[in-house]
Amino acid sequence: MKPILQIQNLSIQLEAHPVLENVFFEAFENQFVAIIGPNGAGKTVLIKTLLGLIKPSQGSMTLWGEPLSQNISPIGYVPQTKTLSRHFPALASELVLNGLKGVWPFRISKDEKKLVFQNLEQVGAAHLIDRPLTSLSGGELQRIYLARALIRNPRLVLLDEPATGIDTVGESDMYSLLEDYRKKIKAVIIMSTHDLEVASHHAHSVLLLNQKQICFGPAKKVLTKENLYRAFGHDTHVHH
Repeated sequence: MKPILQIQNLSIQLEAHPVLENVFFEAFENQFVAIIGPNGAGKTVLIKTLLGLIKPSQGSMTLWGEPLSQNISPIGYVPQTKTLSRHFPALASELVLNGLKGVWPFRISKDEKKLVFQNLEQVGAAHLIDRPLTSLSGGELQRIYLARALIRNPRLVLLDEPATGIDTVGESDMYSLLEDYRKKIKAVIIMSTHDLEVASHHAHSVLLLNQKQICFGPAKKVLTKENLYRAFGHDTHVHH
């Protein structure tokens, strides 16, 4: 079985300063990969590099055997920091459709609205289709961003700290939605998170970072007391 995503000897520098060194991991069809590490470990930088927003200084990245930079397969992305102002006068439907068009949709056709409804429905948010963004809670807005990320049915989905700003119930719902989508599409889901419990219970593989790769493999192998101490510099506990 060949990996869908393969990262080899990846190093990244920003303004001549090393941010990540010698990262290597792979992800297979229908897998959930969690990226764990302290603040400043390079998790967001790695996600942005996978998106093509940052150019690595060394190493290779392939998706379905082709260089990631040349691959035209859609990639879903849910950012940690929402760049769109919550006060922007827009509807949920417009934000979701933006994920398909890549530009802001000033008009939405009947067929486009049907597609938006279907994508909101799969994340349990069809009732929000005509709601203004200003009226949404953190959990509701995260569902809209998730629908936006999934509208092109990507088989690679990248999420950067997706639980930021949502409550425990919303977080649990979001992981259930991601699991359903992963199984339905046989997608690869790669998520950066601070939550060791989430990584332990949801991820098939865990990449533990602190500017350098500490360990990669099954959660039980990676999330040991010794490895977590190497990454965080203090005792960190996780229930398996």
